[in-house]
Amino acid sequence: MSASKTINTSKKIMIIGPAYPLRGGLASFDELFCEALTAQGHTASIVSYSLQYPNFLFPGSTQYHTSGQAPQGITIHTLINSVNPISWIKTAQFINREQPDFVVIRYWIPFMGPALGTICRMLNKHINIIAITDNVLPHEARIGDKLFTRYFVNGCKAFVTMSEAVMQDLLKFTTTPHRKRLLHPLYTVFGNALPQHEARAKLNLLPTDKVVLFFGLIRKYKGLDLLLEAMADERIKQLNIKLLVAGEYYEDEAPYNALIQTSNNASNILLHTRFIPNDEVKLFFSATNLVALPYRNATQSGVTQVSFHYETPTIVTNVGGLAEIIPHDKCGYVCEPNATAIADAIVNYFTLNKEAEFRQGMKNEKKKYEWPVFVSEIINLHNQSTTC
Repeated sequence: MSASKTINTSKKIMIIGPAYPLRGGLASFDELFCEALTAQGHTASIVSYSLQYPNFLFPGSTQYHTSGQAPQGITIHTLINSVNPISWIKTAQFINREQPDFVVIRYWIPFMGPALGTICRMLNKHINIIAITDNVLPHEARIGDKLFTRYFVNGCKAFVTMSEAVMQDLLKFTTTPHRKRLLHPLYTVFGNALPQHEARAKLNLLPTDKVVLFFGLIRKYKGLDLLLEAMADERIKQLNIKLLVAGEYYEDEAPYNALIQTSNNASNILLHTRFIPNDEVKLFFSATNLVALPYRNATQSGVTQVSFHYETPTIVTNVGGLAEIIPHDKCGYVCEPNATAIADAIVNYFTLNKEAEFRQGMKNEKKKYEWPVFVSEIINLHNQSTTC
């Protein structure tokens, strides 16, 4: 009788995308993804950017962490300059020398299409290429978007989207059968929740306050102006509901300040309009009763996955893939993207005392967003796309 053979199913995987010292949701996702791959026995590392955006194209204060340390146990290769073709060639050569089984490339904006599409075309033929397309077409259209996206898409073998809206955009560029819509995993990098009274004390909130949180970068499509208009609703004022705004302006703040002043509710609108570092995120989510995503348009949002991590009920507007993520009247509300509908949802939440019920709904629902599920689906997609 011959001895049975042990089949090694572990893979060597390289993630191409932002990572420390770059900041933001994409970097946090990539680092968590790398950790999750390693936890399942794979060899994983990240190929990141030495220059992500030229400064004149970046609307925020800085692209980099200004404090904190690199994540432990993760190998990050800082190689890609998004506007330097020589770095694209060197990056592809480096990956070829490393000989991964496959690469996973984050694609979120057409500006990266030339760099990432060129790297794809220079990789050895045996290296499978899977793209996680956070966006196929951007929220704010620019000349060249479709051209750059097509160039990138044509260099990849398989695709992942995290909403049906992005899948439909992807189908405008490819009809490959090697595509999956997966659920956006949880953002667990921000730590455990604090006791609510402790978080509120640090934010100068009272234990009895009714608090709604807007979290994330402030851009037109995210609809903060709609939420500020909702705060002018007389019912909101009578309930003495407070709005906590935590995020950096990526556009002119003057129109938002004008809305606050004309709302006659400015004392209940609390602004923390700066980039919120990772170690402070738990403070805002722990202090709040309800998260609001009043987006005008969207594909998916990482903010919902932070809400799930902290089991915080969430209101989303019925745009893009948001309604797919937050089950209506179970984990929060889905409403139309206008101030009246948003105000109605907030008022109903507090007057009907929905918090305990919806927190339990978030706790039950978040199980399907665990990282091992996402990793297994990525490995399956790799296997399917290399055996067909």
